[in-house]
Amino acid sequence: MKEIFTLYHNDAKSRARTGCIQLAHGPVQTPVFMPVGTNATVKAMTKDWLEEIGFEIILANTYHLYLRPGADLLEKAGGLHGFSGWKRNFLTDSGGFQIFSLSKLRKIKPEGVTFQSHIDGSRHFLTPESIVDVQAQFNSDIQMQLDVCTGYGTEYKKAVDALKITTDWAKRAKGEWLRKVDEGYTGMLFPIVQGNFYHDLRKQSAEFVADLDCPGIAIGGLSVGEPLDVYSEYLAYTAELLPDNKPRYVMGIGTPDFILEAVENGIDMFDCVLPTRNARNGSYFTHDGPLSIKQERYKDDFSPTDSECNCRVCREYSRSYLRHLYKNDEILSSMLASYHNLYFLHSLVDDIRKAINEDRFVEFKKQFLDRYTGNKGN
Repeated sequence: MKEIFTLYHNDAKSRARTGCIQLAHGPVQTPVFMPVGTNATVKAMTKDWLEEIGFEIILANTYHLYLRPGADLLEKAGGLHGFSGWKRNFLTDSGGFQIFSLSKLRKIKPEGVTFQSHIDGSRHFLTPESIVDVQAQFNSDIQMQLDVCTGYGTEYKKAVDALKITTDWAKRAKGEWLRKVDEGYTGMLFPIVQGNFYHDLRKQSAEFVADLDCPGIAIGGLSVGEPLDVYSEYLAYTAELLPDNKPRYVMGIGTPDFILEAVENGIDMFDCVLPTRNARNGSYFTHDGPLSIKQERYKDDFSPTDSECNCRVCREYSRSYLRHLYKNDEILSSMLASYHNLYFLHSLVDDIRKAINEDRFVEFKKQFLDRYTGNKGN
């Protein structure tokens, strides 16, 4: 299998590392945070703003795009890139998490999954092969296999059954992906490690996925309701089982503390809706912790949101004005807050890469979190 990941540097005191992933629409420097563009758009952001910040890859959601506008239309438009105008890379998830969250509207069988659309109630049947085909129609630069998601507290037998299906689906997805590659598709397939919160199942899944020898590997089944200490334990345990020559991706991580912990465990890629979702609720990332712009004390505060941030929002707008926008439910409030939060995370990851390359990541993490978590009440 052709390697797409180049390792640049391992931190001297942790598993943190820097590298580069070579994809069809350009290189991606790692570690990397990927903004979530569920419907082929990052909410309240333009593609030009995303490019201005410096993002090299964003995520789109297969479930939502499959239902509307549909894979055939996207293919006709030139894939996600032609449809949206975003010229850099797209990662698409399999839609599995969304499908399986519809517990009353879906049925899982070894052959595939039947589900009912949340939009119009129409019924659909998807297989691991058809999910590969749909994402190939999207021309995704990285696509994910269809897997079975299980929540925290799932009993062992059910976790075993779910893993068995996920494992079979991974093999089938790889076979279909190789067929699409033979037809000229340039996207990469990432299978997913599952196994719920059982060490033996995690180990079994990680070893199987590594043996599949696909371009990259995703760690699934985390951030599904488990306590933080359990999340941390299973993240570290699973990451240690994965090969060093593949990019490692953990889904659903999007706050500075979780990003830093993931990086410390050798994770290269992460995404989350929280930065833009929080932005729409008036919450801004700052070096001193989250800042809730709605608070009365910012009514006549003419300082920037974060004096150490160099984004266009912090350079040009005061807390007072941003609070005014939020309190009046102006669209611009969501736009400016989303820009700032994504810029903040992008800059944080830039600083993380620099710290790793200079063998000072552990010190950087401690200094950042001491300040970020020690200044509550913003």
